[in-house]
Amino acid sequence: MTAQGHLFFSVASLIMAHKLKLTLEFTRGDWLHMIPGILLGALLPDIDHPFSTLGRLLRILSLPISKICGHRGFTHSLVAWLMLLIFCYQWLPNIWLIPNDLTQAFLLGYISHLIADMLTLTGVPLLWPLLFRFRLPLLPKKTNQRTERFIAIIFIVGACLLPSDYNIDLLSQVKNILQYFSF
Repeated sequence: MTAQGHLFFSVASLIMAHKLKLTLEFTRGDWLHMIPGILLGALLPDIDHPFSTLGRLLRILSLPISKICGHRGFTHSLVAWLMLLIFCYQWLPNIWLIPNDLTQAFLLGYISHLIADMLTLTGVPLLWPLLFRFRLPLLPKKTNQRTERFIAIIFIVGACLLPSDYNIDLLSQVKNILQYFSF
């Protein structure tokens, strides 16, 4: 998927998180914090590719990461996302005063990148270091920007059409799922 596709997909994810009121930060957050956070998060997993948008800007980081991990390796896994989550909430100095809405948007952008890459034939190794790749191939093998843009815009429109008062109670949903599978 291209950088443009990831950016569109991440914006759709942010709109959806806002409409579904996933967290208080997404519901009441400052869009001037959340938009840069989600866009940066959406580009970060491709730091493992020296010719990606972020890879070209941060070549000094991209080249060693590319050599060590390869493209769509570690940086495209839940392990990387969990490490980033821990870093954001445990290791970042409190002096920096990074707003929670920016942090959550950044983490959502990262996970939206992984989900978007699952729409390709290559998929992503979510359970890295296991080699199994998760995929739901809606995009053709060769990147077709027109198809990619069309799917991303459908996601954005779908997110915008969600009712504003729609409330998803994640805890109840998880309990219902667990109850369904319990014997």
